[in-house]
Amino acid sequence: MRLDDDMRRVVREQSLGFVATVCPDGTPNLSPKGTTVVWGDDHLVFLHIHSLGTVENLAANPAIEVNVVDPIVRKGYRFKGHAEVLTSDDTHAEILEWFRRERGTDTDRVEAVVLMQVETGAALISPAYDAGASEEQIVRRWRDHHDGLAATRLGEATE
Repeated sequence: MRLDDDMRRVVREQSLGFVATVCPDGTPNLSPKGTTVVWGDDHLVFLHIHSLGTVENLAANPAIEVNVVDPIVRKGYRFKGHAEVLTSDDTHAEILEWFRRERGTDTDRVEAVVLMQVETGAALISPAYDAGASEEQIVRRWRDHHDGLAATRLGEATE
């Protein structure tokens, strides 16, 4: 599957992917990855910095799902596929160099790179739109919500 321009945009803007893998006992494991990026036409990648459970699960079962959602617009994508954990090949080195150059990442902290072949991608859209709300209305609602949270936290910090 080829990632389209909007999928690329959402991943680029958010860079936080929620990664689901399968534990050996069949239970799900969900872990946020703040290093999620598009790699090429049909891959996502993230860094293994503190992802031991995710990496162990992928060693036993390479099935993976990554959800990337804009929390303000309440839209995003669900990507399904298979992943491999890279520790030393040319692709691993190329990805680390990209993160070092483009993001200023301290790659000494990186234990491995996870490269996901995207096999399917589907839009995720909040049910709030089902009632006829416009994107502008949804954005206003969630910006107000997040602004209120920030104001509360800042108020607590200064007390």
